[in-house]
Amino acid sequence: MIGQKAAMKKEKAGGMLFLLLPASLLLIAAFILSVSVGSVRIPPSQTVRLLFHRLFGTGNIDDIPPNTAVILFNARMPRAVLAGMVGAALSVAGAAMQGLLKNPLADGSTLGITSGGALGAVMFIVSGIQLPFFQEGGLALMSILFSFLSLLLILAFTSRVDAGLSTQTIILTGVIFSMLTSSLTSLLVTLSSDSLKQVVFWSMGSFSGRGWTHVLLMLPFFLAGTAVLLLICRELDAFSLGEEQARYLGVNTRKIKLLILAMVSVLVGISVAVSGTIGFVGLLIPHITRMLTGPGHKKLLILSTLLGASFLMLTDLLARTIMSPAELPIGVVTSLIGAVLFIYIFYNQTNKNTKEF
Repeated sequence: MIGQKAAMKKEKAGGMLFLLLPASLLLIAAFILSVSVGSVRIPPSQTVRLLFHRLFGTGNIDDIPPNTAVILFNARMPRAVLAGMVGAALSVAGAAMQGLLKNPLADGSTLGITSGGALGAVMFIVSGIQLPFFQEGGLALMSILFSFLSLLLILAFTSRVDAGLSTQTIILTGVIFSMLTSSLTSLLVTLSSDSLKQVVFWSMGSFSGRGWTHVLLMLPFFLAGTAVLLLICRELDAFSLGEEQARYLGVNTRKIKLLILAMVSVLVGISVAVSGTIGFVGLLIPHITRMLTGPGHKKLLILSTLLGASFLMLTDLLARTIMSPAELPIGVVTSLIGAVLFIYIFYNQTNKNTKEF
């Protein structure tokens, strides 16, 4: 019996490694490609040499022009790191929401947190407020604040209607709240002709002009939210069996549900704060990842993090190079790619089910 358990654990570890290795290699390749390609092309070999020299102090870089290092470390690298963190955050948040709500088409925006954060950011842009000691973080702070306020309002209203906080009630409340905040955002955009271009471009998502300040701003929220969700992956597995079944298995469903919702709000809120609204990432990546890993949330969350980071880095690269020197909003690119892929997946699954029937 002990031997069988050991063999099963070894088999699971081998399967995990089989998935993690190519996903990790894809992430490394996406990062190197993202920081190497642009208006000034840097050979990947120079990129690797500069990275090793900066991290470990090894290698000779005298033959590399000094401005290459400036472009790499001051402009492209923070943008690529931020895109990777946002992609990972949205993906792991989407995977957690899909597990909690037992709905493969759910993601963090289902709660209305994305639209709430967007409303706060648009209000900040339109008002023209400047924080004297933290000017670059004012937009981020406003977006995070409104994301949390959105969560509190949604949970407060849901608890008054349904004391058990059922997933159906949460979804319905989130949809209603999203419609309300989207309407208010549209009203503000209409009334603010002076900052209309800035608001519209931000609302479609962008990493333009982002630097290490934004990376440092997002990092603690990203690490905390992702770590907590990974620690409760077993509870997410229980939720996938049904809320009542999870309760029978000893899960404090109300407490865990609130914790998941809070962490999703942190990840989605900080992502909206630093990059604007980017659609389809939290919906598409977990959906594809689940096809590779199955329903187990430990593999699903870890692999979603890696694939989400790779996807958004490559998408951002495409957004800033496909029409160079002009730059497309990344939300437009992710929505186009996501819509096409989802149509393809849905069509294939429908045909498969029809043939099986």
